[in-house]
Amino acid sequence: MKAIIDRIEEGIAVLISAEEVPTSMTVPASLLPPGAKEGDAVTIGIDRDDGTTAAKDKVSSLIEKLKNK
Repeated sequence: MKAIIDRIEEGIAVLISAEEVPTSMTVPASLLPPGAKEGDAVTIGIDRDDGTTAAKDKVSSLIEKLKNK
């Protein structure tokens, strides 16, 4: 998704999507690319972490251990 950096205040960046129906969102400014500033266009992506299954298995195992105590 494409977005424009609207403003950065107190370590929080406000982004406005460049979609047909614009929406705003906030993200920590530390997640912006180095040198990004107000008015810059950025690309936002969300990827599924391949570690998801392992994390779920670990949590399930911990829950079972707690239940058995």
